[in-house]
This record gives sequence, C-alpha cells and structure tokens, in this order.
Amino acid sequence: MSDRPDSKTAPDATGRLGWALAAVGCGGTLAAALLSPDGARSAAAQDWSPFVLVAGLLLVGLVADEDRLFSAAGHALARLAPNGLVLYVGAVVLIVSVTTVLNLDTSVAFLTPILVYTARNRGEGEAPLLYGCLLLSNAGSLLLPGSNLTNLIVLGHLHLSGGQFLGHMAPAAIAAALVTALVVGGAEHRSLRTTVAPVSEPERPVLGVGLVAVGAVTVLVLVLRSPAAPVAAVGVVATVVRTFSSEVSPRRALGVIGLPVLVGLFGVAVALGTLGRAWSGPADLLSHLDTWGTAVAGAFFSVVVNNLPAASLLAARVPPRPLALLVGLNIGPNLFVTGSLAWLLWLRSAKSAGARPSIAKASRLGVVAAPLSMAAAVGVLALTGSH
Repeated sequence: MSDRPDSKTAPDATGRLGWALAAVGCGGTLAAALLSPDGARSAAAQDWSPFVLVAGLLLVGLVADEDRLFSAAGHALARLAPNGLVLYVGAVVLIVSVTTVLNLDTSVAFLTPILVYTARNRGEGEAPLLYGCLLLSNAGSLLLPGSNLTNLIVLGHLHLSGGQFLGHMAPAAIAAALVTALVVGGAEHRSLRTTVAPVSEPERPVLGVGLVAVGAVTVLVLVLRSPAAPVAAVGVVATVVRTFSSEVSPRRALGVIGLPVLVGLFGVAVALGTLGRAWSGPADLLSHLDTWGTAVAGAFFSVVVNNLPAASLLAARVPPRPLALLVGLNIGPNLFVTGSLAWLLWLRSAKSAGARPSIAKASRLGVVAAPLSMAAAVGVLALTGSH
C-alpha cells in the first residue's frame, strides 16, 4: 500500500463558499457589463489570461503529483537531511521552487500534505513545514510572472517576458523569501531540534508526462510574454494522457482547478477592474504614494478584497510603481485568510493530511513576517533602482 499522503481532495476549494463566490462574481460581471460595456471588456481582456494560466499550472501540478514527483522530493528531503534545520532549509527551497515554476496555488495544494507527511515520518513537529508552506508560497511568488496571478494582471501594462521580470524582481523576491523563512523558522525553532526517526523507503517517481510538462511550462513562462494559452494547452494534454493510465478523471481535474472559485474571483476582478477604469480614485491614490506607501496599499487592499480583485482594481490604469505594488499584493496576503486563494487551498490540503491548521496561528506568524519581508523587498527595489 502506498504511504504517500492522500492529496486527491486537497486542491478542491469548491463547496458552498465557492458557489456563493461564483454567484457574486457572475453578478458583478453582469452589472459591470451593463453599466460600462467598454470598461468591462477592457478589464476582462486584462484579467482572463492569469486565470487560464493558473488552471493550466494546476493541471500540470496534478499530473506531477500523480507521477509522485512531489512525494519523491519530500522523501528525498526526509532521507538526506541530517537534522531538522537542514530539513527545513530544504523544504524552503522546495516550496519556493514549486511556487516559482508552478504557481503558489499549486504549491500549497500539493506540497502541504507532502510536507506534513515528511515531518511526521521523521518524528518531527509539523508546524514549521505546515505554516512555512503557506507563508513562503505567498512571499515566494515574486520571481516569475506565472508564480502569482497578480503578477500577470499588473504586468499587462509592462509587456515584460518572464526572463525580464525575473531580472527586475529576483533580488527583492529572494530577500522576501529569506526573511519569511527566518521568521517562521525562528518562531518554530524548538520543533527543528526534534530527534528524527528512520525514514521508510519511498515510492519511485514516474519520470514521464509530469516531468515533461513541468519542463515545458518552465520554458514557456520564461520565454513568452503571454504564456497562458500554451501553458493551459500543456496542462490539458498532460491530464488527458494521464487519464488513460491512472485514476485521474475529468471530475477530479475540475476539482483541482476549483472552477467555481476561479469563476467567482474572475468575476469580482472584472467588476473591480471596470470600477477602476470608470473611477480615478485608486489611480489618484497610487499617484500620491511613494514606493513604500504603494506596497502598503497593495497589502491593505489584498486583505480587504483578496489580492486578485485588488490587482485588477489598482492596475486598471497604469500604476506608477508596479513592482512595489506587487510586493504588497503578493506578500500582504500573509496577514489574513482573506488575502489570497492560496489560504483556502492550504486549509483544505492540510486538513486532508490530518493536520489541524490554525488561521489564528498563521496570521500571528504573518503579522510578523509580512511587514518584515515587505520591507526587505521594497528596500532591495530601492537599492536596485526598480519600483
């Protein structure tokens, strides 16, 4: 019998909340289309590609999970790390890497149960890896455009390729991830000293469709300025191929995508993007803020209305400091559960693994980590002359 954690229901973020959000989003889109057809059309044109991209990346993540690539990485960490500290450092690298290539939602959906299992299998406390997965997925989503949907919404005005974006944001993104890792590790340092137990023999990963798909989307995101449709195509093709050789079904694929939630968030984003085009208030606010104030505004709005609709609202017109805005939109969600879709996926994934994730504890860690990591990222942007 497989000892791999059951992540089959982990990525499904639907349910009553998802359908309620879908209804709100559809209502918002309809209202926007009736009140300002041109504005709604422009907002939809700016917002559609990020949502298509994340659907494709989640499908690639599903195939990679079926091929046991994530569980193999977790087993390798558990077997090779001589102590809890090295295990934590390895987990940090894994989380940021998966977030960068396959998006933060893929990271929390598939890595959370793997990391919980890894900690338990070594006889260690699961808290550093459990909460680190959430906070580092948010904070580590600044490296590539596809790492976070907010990047693509804001980047619609900049027309940067993935490589160009990486060149601008890499120092700030690395600084934010390092600070977040230090805060979580420092807060949970006692768990990192636990005596480890022997690790069981892992299942062997399948080096096939999943690995090829991950490699393909990495190249597409780095090279193309608009990788959404090609990445989605890779995800669909990889999923179809796996349906003929595994338990992957169309129903499960739809559950992984979390269609009601994505539809709802897209609708709200279009509605707020239309508002931002019709009303100059958000643009006027950003025009009067410096780099630091822009990041704080991004964090504030992400917690109030979720970072995806917030990005659509604040980037409806060309923001004067787009990179600083992204720092707030991506890291600010660590403050509270309303900040990003990743929180919902993380909660469901953690519970599916038998963990007891605490929103209060995650927020307490985020209240410390988010301001410090934002300050580090904005400081690096200032030093490098980017904003």
